[in-house]
Amino acid sequence: MTSIRTLRTFLAVASEGSFTAAAERVALTQAAVGLQMRGLEADLQRALFHRTGKAVELNEQGRELLPLARQMVALHEQMRHNPAASAPMEGTAHLGGVVSVLRRLVQATLRLKARHPALDLHVSTAKSHVLVAQVVAGELDAAIVVRDFAPFHASLAWTALYREPMVLLAPAGASADPAEPTVRALAESQPFIRFDRGEHTGQLVERALHRLRARPQEFLELNAIEAIADLVRSGLGVTVLPLLHGAGWDEDPRLQVLRLPAAAGNRQIALVHARATPRAALIAAVRREFQAPGPPAGPVADAAPDEDG
Repeated sequence: MTSIRTLRTFLAVASEGSFTAAAERVALTQAAVGLQMRGLEADLQRALFHRTGKAVELNEQGRELLPLARQMVALHEQMRHNPAASAPMEGTAHLGGVVSVLRRLVQATLRLKARHPALDLHVSTAKSHVLVAQVVAGELDAAIVVRDFAPFHASLAWTALYREPMVLLAPAGASADPAEPTVRALAESQPFIRFDRGEHTGQLVERALHRLRARPQEFLELNAIEAIADLVRSGLGVTVLPLLHGAGWDEDPRLQVLRLPAAAGNRQIALVHARATPRAALIAAVRREFQAPGPPAGPVADAAPDEDG
């Protein structure tokens, strides 16, 4: 009978396109991956792959199986990681988050602590690449980070939380050349405050400007999103940033929030943890609390300038 582990391997092969890469992803030998896939095909009594040398590709029957395999693995994860709400949780966990998610993460941990007094949760903040390295090293049980530029690591599991579209942020009264009232014109006609291009978010901003073909009048570069937004509120310039989840910029009477074309990209926020973690149930509970509806997050007071790395 096909096991959940075999289905996980099947998903890895489908994603990676080779038994060798899939073996690294699921921490097996290439021979073990091949044996599992032959066993799966025998169990289902049909071929699932086109094999060309070392490369493998799903055939039509393999593609039909793919959504069912994903569903079965997801249901298994739900069974493992979603204990009854009344079941008490205890123990110590160390969590991390980039500055822009810190308030929401702290709120989530406080709600969990209120319901489970035996929990001891610690929260720290750093840049995304530092947090990911700490998860790999076992110094953090989980972290909420900017996903876009994190390198692949076979020991890590990622859960997408939300995407933040790129926007042009301008003072409420700012306007571009009436003859060319475009986002690009507004970006080029006002002093431009840039997010630090040496950071992940700065690279997203650079990519968005390139796709807009905009050449802004740069005069300041910072690496704190809310500090930049506050300067824009004060009428000191315009900027391109990810639209912070829950920040309430759309409702701020001092700001214009202009959506950029979809091609300008977005920022991905994700939860990362070790695949083989003994704190899986607790991490799943933190994720549910983090994603629960709540009031606007607002700026984090006196936040350190390493906004998200």
